[in-house]
Amino acid sequence: MKKFIWSSAALALLIACSEAAADKKPETPARDIVAENVDSTVNPGDNFFRFANGRWIKNNPIPNSENSWTIGHMVRDEINTNLRRINEDAAKAKAAKGSDTQKIGDFWSTAMDSVKADKLGVTPLQKELGMINSATDLKGIISTALALEPLATGVFWGAYIGQDARNSEVMAVGLYQGGIGLDEREYYLDNDSATKTIRSEYQAHIGRMLALLGQTETEKAAADVVAFETKLAQVSRKLEERRDPEKNYNKMSAADMTQKLTPSIDWAAAFAGFGLKNVDSIIVGQPEFYSGLEKAMKSTPVPVLQNYMRYHLVSTYAEYLSKPIDQENFNFYDKTLSGAREQRPRWKRVLNAEGNAMGMVLGKLFVKEYFPERAKKRYSDMVEAVREVYAERIKALSWMDESTKQKALNKLSTMKKKVGYPDVWKDYSKLEIGTGSYCENMMNASRWMFNDMISKYGKPVDRNEWEMTPQTYNAYYNPSNNEIVLPAAIFAIPGMPDSLIDDAVVYGYGGASTIGHEITHGFDDEGRKFDASGNLKEWWTKEDADKFVKRAQVMVDQFDNYEPLPGKRINGKATLGENIADYGGILLGLEAFKKTEQYKKGEKISGYTPVQRYFLGYALGWLGHQTEKQLTKRLMTDVHSPAEWRVNGPFANIPEFYTAFGVKDGQAMWRPDSLRVQIW
Repeated sequence: MKKFIWSSAALALLIACSEAAADKKPETPARDIVAENVDSTVNPGDNFFRFANGRWIKNNPIPNSENSWTIGHMVRDEINTNLRRINEDAAKAKAAKGSDTQKIGDFWSTAMDSVKADKLGVTPLQKELGMINSATDLKGIISTALALEPLATGVFWGAYIGQDARNSEVMAVGLYQGGIGLDEREYYLDNDSATKTIRSEYQAHIGRMLALLGQTETEKAAADVVAFETKLAQVSRKLEERRDPEKNYNKMSAADMTQKLTPSIDWAAAFAGFGLKNVDSIIVGQPEFYSGLEKAMKSTPVPVLQNYMRYHLVSTYAEYLSKPIDQENFNFYDKTLSGAREQRPRWKRVLNAEGNAMGMVLGKLFVKEYFPERAKKRYSDMVEAVREVYAERIKALSWMDESTKQKALNKLSTMKKKVGYPDVWKDYSKLEIGTGSYCENMMNASRWMFNDMISKYGKPVDRNEWEMTPQTYNAYYNPSNNEIVLPAAIFAIPGMPDSLIDDAVVYGYGGASTIGHEITHGFDDEGRKFDASGNLKEWWTKEDADKFVKRAQVMVDQFDNYEPLPGKRINGKATLGENIADYGGILLGLEAFKKTEQYKKGEKISGYTPVQRYFLGYALGWLGHQTEKQLTKRLMTDVHSPAEWRVNGPFANIPEFYTAFGVKDGQAMWRPDSLRVQIW
């Protein structure tokens, strides 16, 4: 998965420039978007990320409201300005009940009314809190947890409906580990001073949140909640272990799930309560977690489980409640954990919540104004250019035999591309948005999403559905559909129409870090295990699979040795898929760029050759920096390497990079041939 953004201002300029192109000579850009960021005091062979982006980093400190500041944040600000206008116009309109405009307008006006939220306090949660209060035994606790499932509180477990990894034509019921309030198990189990401090702060935070619900004697209550979550953490799988699709595929009947793992939970009855009839099997991600959950629930007093559920309920909806609860939630999750110093303006936070609640409703209006068909065609064509060079590279591989090559080529050729926005928009007609309360609207959205998910069971897989909105600055590869999904907001940089950006930079930031990256995910350590139809199936020869694993291990070792903070290393195994995708994307984008006129002419711009500008263009995609707290958090919880190492790491394996910038033995970026990754 890879981030990038469409700037709405850039899109508006793109339209204007494209329309004028037929009558006017192409405009010369007033600025060089890559050269202006270069820090010439840094040698590119020592730290290319700092060379390419250093001047920008020095001139753009992280705002108090953020835990990082990147090119993505700048473009998101431009997008938000336009989304705000759409919302404010909708709020003024007298729209028909149930229309998109009514939903947008009522969501916005209600969410922006902080006075009303403060007056209501926790009233919007009274029904759910009453249910928890009434759960006086373990049976009642489980029944209440199931009732809270549509509200996405994340208590105890993680249930979902999704494609069966071994039969992608079928929507299956799945269970995954969950139930903890901190992002990863290591927060509960590691004993370095920084992690112990976070645990202590987390416990204090839980106590303050329970106090805001009106409880007394919260210090012991919070300690007991953390002790319970620690039991769940102890039986949870590590981040890197959850990246193995085969080990996380354990199919069993609902009866076996209940009898063998969780006797206290009748899963057949539970799913029937959700409207799922005749569930014949469940795909369990981590069976040992569920046997551990059973023991933890049975050995924990009911009042502790009640406090655990109360905390997770209020934590899930804290941002949509009164200021004291919202502020306490921010103080821990954003300030203590990530390093932000103050909250973002309310209107920006509301836009983010709206995107989560009904982003496709807003997305339909967004692309109508800011993503023309010609832009969609440009990047659709680039996908094909990258696909073509990948096929050429696969055919030329010396380590893969012909049988595996043919299957790889078939998977590549049948990989579906989704560019810009959906062909068919999701139907939100059953989503109720009103003016009762901000929290109520978010709860309604959660229930709607849950019911939408449940409705998919037993129906044909909708392979046209999108999991991201067009205005999302990200992209993804879905192995079950063998598809790449590239939202409209993925291909721009702030304040610059792409009509004024040379191919070298475009192929670096768009062709490499987005398109090539996502295509390569189909052949990384996880994606390669799915066939062309999206099924978890062994299609490699054993010899080729062994060769791949051996070559990938070189990358694991490389990233294991990076230490962004003293004593904090990158987890090479957990980040392997993203690192392979970065590496593959750079190779593919470069090969595709070599077929352009700019590359063939070889003319310099701002003193840089086309190939140098290509590498600068890729680095532009990772322009930014983050707080030390955020970096620490990401090293523990993220399958992506930090930005600096997403540039320097893969570049150190690319021969053309060495040639382009004269990297020599003895410089930090240098790796001997024997240690360079050679996969695709």
